[in-house]
Amino acid sequence: MADNHGNTPAAWTAVLVSLVGFVVGAIGMSLSPLNWPLFWVGTAVVLAGGVVFLVMAKMGLHESGH
Repeated sequence: MADNHGNTPAAWTAVLVSLVGFVVGAIGMSLSPLNWPLFWVGTAVVLAGGVVFLVMAKMGLHESGH
């Protein structure tokens, strides 16, 4: 396991982007009637969070600062 425990800019950015996606998806699920397009937009944002992490990690932003 890495010694940085996710305390890197790449990890934090991916978590924040994914959190926004979960909130958007939850709003879509909580509306009545169910708003499927909004749910799928939220799902796409969550997946984009993973892509953001991979890109930032390749840029060297997922390395420990010590």
